[in-house]
Amino acid sequence: MNADNAHAAGERYDVVVVGGGAAGLSAALVLGRSRRTTLVIDAGAPRNAPAAHMQGYLSRDGMSPAEFLAAGRREIAAYGVEWTAGEAVGAVPDGAGGFVVSLADGRTVPTRRLVVTTGLVDELPPFDGVAERWGRDVLHCPYCHGWEVRDRAFGVIAHPVLGAHQALLVTQWSDDVVFFPHTYDSVGEEDRRRLAAAGVRTVEGEVSGLVVADDRLTGVRLADGRVVERSVVFVGPAFVPRDGLLRALGAATEDTPMGTFTAVDATGRTSVTGVWAAGNAVGAAEQVVNAASGGYRAGVAVNMDLLEEDLDRKTAVVG
Repeated sequence: MNADNAHAAGERYDVVVVGGGAAGLSAALVLGRSRRTTLVIDAGAPRNAPAAHMQGYLSRDGMSPAEFLAAGRREIAAYGVEWTAGEAVGAVPDGAGGFVVSLADGRTVPTRRLVVTTGLVDELPPFDGVAERWGRDVLHCPYCHGWEVRDRAFGVIAHPVLGAHQALLVTQWSDDVVFFPHTYDSVGEEDRRRLAAAGVRTVEGEVSGLVVADDRLTGVRLADGRVVERSVVFVGPAFVPRDGLLRALGAATEDTPMGTFTAVDATGRTSVTGVWAAGNAVGAAEQVVNAASGGYRAGVAVNMDLLEEDLDRKTAVVG
């Protein structure tokens, strides 16, 4: 059925996209333009909501995340794609090559194919002040926010995986960088030499929290009471994919330095027949522009998969 025809209640969609961020909207745009009946289910919890602006997306640099999503929803609607607010809590095979998606409010939605773009949660380190300042002057990615805080006094609290790497990286944006190893005890001599060569000062001692005054970050507090003045702090969160649907369906996973994610091929195809995934659900490094690209590839692949299935069925009828 073509997406520009009305979708009958209870009839299977060609595709249900779970997740209404950049990856999901991009997949939906491709599918809508391919005349596929498509529904986007959006739980309304975008990862970048704390940020006032998103950067590095050509032609959209500086746009607010909310404005970006609103524009995407308008675009998919122009091609007959439906959008609904809701949380998808389950998906099971329907016995006919498709799936039935269950929502938290009791609704069920039948679909031939499933695209999961549910993103991830940034699990922040438990220092006082981090959650309150997240996306403002407590940051993770210098490619996302480095330009906006350039030349300020940076602090970098060591991440168990990244170690000194993040402190070395952010020297591209500031000459005033302090590295806090915190409880990370694997800073080798080579890293220490590189930190010194880059002009990074290392302050030993366990971090206990951040100091905030007049709604701005002013320093990093150590467990022994010392306060090191800083106006921007970089931390490394733990990346927790929202992959409950994928795991319940039995999708294969793979271990990465940044955590365990659903394994996909170059198009986003998972190990479960009929299921694709894209965006931060399959990788921590998927920035908005990358997520949109992944969603696009998944949308094209899903359309081709449906086309082949439809052609096989028609060929069988013709004999």
